[in-house]
Amino acid sequence: MTRTVSVAQRRARLQVRHLLSAPAATVTAAADAMVAPHATDPVTVYLSAWARTEAATTGAVDEALFEKRRIVRMLGMRRTMFVVPAPLLPVVQRACTDDVARRLRRQLERDLANGGIGAGDAAGWLRDTEAGVLRALAVRGSATGAQLSADEPRLRTQLVYVPDKSYGGAANITSRVLVLVAAEGHMVRGHRRGGWSSGQFEWFPAAAWLTGADTEPADDGADDGADDGADSGADDGGGAGTDAAAARTELARRWLLAFGPAPASDLQWWAGWSGAQTRAALAALPVRELDLDGQTGILLAGDEDFDADVAPVASLLPALDPTPMGWQSRGWYLGPHGPALFDRTGNIGPTVWWAGRIAGGWAQRASGEVVWRLLDDTGSEASAAIAAQAARLESWLGPARVTPRFRTPLERELCA
Repeated sequence: MTRTVSVAQRRARLQVRHLLSAPAATVTAAADAMVAPHATDPVTVYLSAWARTEAATTGAVDEALFEKRRIVRMLGMRRTMFVVPAPLLPVVQRACTDDVARRLRRQLERDLANGGIGAGDAAGWLRDTEAGVLRALAVRGSATGAQLSADEPRLRTQLVYVPDKSYGGAANITSRVLVLVAAEGHMVRGHRRGGWSSGQFEWFPAAAWLTGADTEPADDGADDGADDGADSGADDGGGAGTDAAAARTELARRWLLAFGPAPASDLQWWAGWSGAQTRAALAALPVRELDLDGQTGILLAGDEDFDADVAPVASLLPALDPTPMGWQSRGWYLGPHGPALFDRTGNIGPTVWWAGRIAGGWAQRASGEVVWRLLDDTGSEASAAIAAQAARLESWLGPARVTPRFRTPLERELCA
């Protein structure tokens, strides 16, 4: 007989597995619990850590990112930027980023050929340009994109995009080449330039950056055994020796521990895999099917216990936080609030949570005040708890001002 899991049970598990009920002791443990937090918006990394740790300061996040290098910025699932625990980097590389890199290379080679670059051998021209970039980076030790383009002038080659549109025109290939080289595991986004909300950083050779990684002991993080089967991450950054199929299975296992039970289609969307890749990864795992309020879901066998009594908690999560971005089927925690909380391209803004579901949104005004609005009637207990979290966040932010990179209707209204 198929077991039924209620929405209430899923919401309670979300609170526990995503460290909203009980925070982690360290930034690395918080990142590991979420598999890989989003990093497209640099602010997300810091605010996601704040929401899930006992006392995460910006300095603690900086230490994990730049000093201990226990979490690493990389392009991963769905061609999205994440911070990944260092031991998981070769898994994500083989499971997702290698495929992303192949697509990026094909697209860039095609555009170079169409632009008449490379005298009939765009692929060879691109490989030679990449080699020049890596030589320049090796000499400098670390460099910005501008410095690398000065050392390797071919990075300043321009291509014309959609010339018949107002937003089209000529643009340098600098970022496309550097992102490709990094996606293939040869470079890493290292120290940032500017404050903690800055999106500017320096490139480092992957081997040099990852050799300095200080991996955190497993008992400092979540208790789900997520370090099993992962390499040290301190290789050339390309995950040499990690089989792609095995890596997808390991990533699927971690996702199920953090986000299960859920439909298999949610895993496919989150990872950016094909249907065949998703089915193969799950076939290698001991999974069982469940009834999720009329929809078929999956869960790891042996991970079927649900906490019977989880107290509701209030949380303020940042834009692109990994919790709301962990599933494609979001109705059980989002309700009807998508139009207010998402932008037109599917990026979620800052959200207010109560009892494992989204209850509203929040924003920071120019004055520094953290303001919020409930979209559901959650009662006085919830309102008091949310107000306390908003005051806590406002105090933590202090003089800092944060504006999401992707702004949503409710966030804009609250800032007005």
